[in-house]
Amino acid sequence: MNKSIPAGFALLLAGAGLALAETPLRTPRSSAILRLSAVLTPADAAPVRGGIRWRIFEETPGDDGARRLVAETKDAAPAQELPDGVYIVHAAFGLAGATRRVVIEGGNVSERLVLNAGGLKLIDMLGDTPIPAQRLAISIYVPERGNSEAKLVLANAQGGEILCLPEGAYHIVSTLLDTTQGSQGDNNATNSVITADLRVAAGKLIEATLRHRAATMTLKLVNQRGGEALANTSFSVLTPGGDVIRELIGAFPSLVLAEGEYVVIARHDGKTYQETFRVQSTQDREVEISARAEASRDP
Repeated sequence: MNKSIPAGFALLLAGAGLALAETPLRTPRSSAILRLSAVLTPADAAPVRGGIRWRIFEETPGDDGARRLVAETKDAAPAQELPDGVYIVHAAFGLAGATRRVVIEGGNVSERLVLNAGGLKLIDMLGDTPIPAQRLAISIYVPERGNSEAKLVLANAQGGEILCLPEGAYHIVSTLLDTTQGSQGDNNATNSVITADLRVAAGKLIEATLRHRAATMTLKLVNQRGGEALANTSFSVLTPGGDVIRELIGAFPSLVLAEGEYVVIARHDGKTYQETFRVQSTQDREVEISARAEASRDP
């Protein structure tokens, strides 16, 4: 006895057959090898041998507008197998970089990118002694006319290391940091700041020595010269013009100051005392403020 196929089920089978009939068979895309290298200048014959970060993106952005990252490597001269297509290749070397559009069409491709970059090495000194990197805050700017700090390109450069930078002019700001305790505020930058204007040439290494002139001063309020420091004393260090440089609290707080003349005001037990002192580079010393001198009563 023949049983008939329900009409709805027959339509479902027909639809499935139609879908199978209309789905084309996918043929694998051909692929090729993309070989990459980079040089500092167009005239360089030898490629850069390390320190490069390569990224390869699909040229066509996705639905979110971003290009999909296809490959990433730190090999100096990578050889990457890629399917046929159009790609964006980017090489980053320090702060320098180069970008190239590459088309893969079934054959191997070799690309050499020119970075147009040079090296900069900063050496900071205090007297004849190199300053440790952790005692420095170094910022690098690209200057513009009338503004030497127009564009910050690196906020935490490391002294003593070779920095790779695009060819061009730069403004360097080096600040000596105070590692001592007792100063109020959320940073330990001193007023010892050295600046320099340099030009980095492609394929060249520039070495620049920045010389700070500063010393560490320890402040003490004493009843007599050479006496015991009085605890619970607050200090204000000012320029001769009255600009406050640092506020400190303690029996004998220390701070680093650039070479020059200063005024220190000590407050203790409702009274205020004042002393003028001078800082000579690399000459660390104590600054005593006498509590026996004429004092003013705090209001």
